[in-house]
Amino acid sequence: MKFIKIISFLSLSLIFLNGCNGKLPGGDARKTPADPKKRIEQNLKEGRGFRLSGEDGFFSGSKGGTFEFASSNELWRASLDTIDFMPLSSVNYSGGIIITDWYSDNQTSNESIKISIRFLTNEIRSDAIDVKIFNKKCNLENNCKIAEIEGNLVKELKKKILQTAAQYKKEDLDKTKEKNKDYKYPKGLN
Repeated sequence: MKFIKIISFLSLSLIFLNGCNGKLPGGDARKTPADPKKRIEQNLKEGRGFRLSGEDGFFSGSKGGTFEFASSNELWRASLDTIDFMPLSSVNYSGGIIITDWYSDNQTSNESIKISIRFLTNEIRSDAIDVKIFNKKCNLENNCKIAEIEGNLVKELKKKILQTAAQYKKEDLDKTKEKNKDYKYPKGLN
């Protein structure tokens, strides 16, 4: 029985090595520098390693990337404040989307709406957000029809979000100006 296990192991080893074109794992000594520091640098350049310390290391004193939080984004805050009366279904700041749950102001009504706001940029401008409103109408048998609403309601909601975001931006700039007396407004926001 032990003999069969050894033969099986050797057979599998040969199949494995044959599948690797007969090459054993590891580096080619002719292409790898003998100096460990140079070998580390070469591995990092080829994407085969990472640093724990040093200039670019994981535990270096650097802060890493720059992260913006939702509270510092005027469009995001304005959108949430504008639709704060609606229950939220999905909110993803990093994905740039807010989706409300179905909402009806009258509990006996068979009609409800759902709003989706997608952020295309952080700048406050008319093409920065994509607003979609959906209407759901249900009859007595719970047979529901869903349709996208286009027109004035979408335009008014978008306008309200942009106006609120512009107001938040101005308030933030006023606070900055108050802290720094020499601060000058960017063009168009005086």
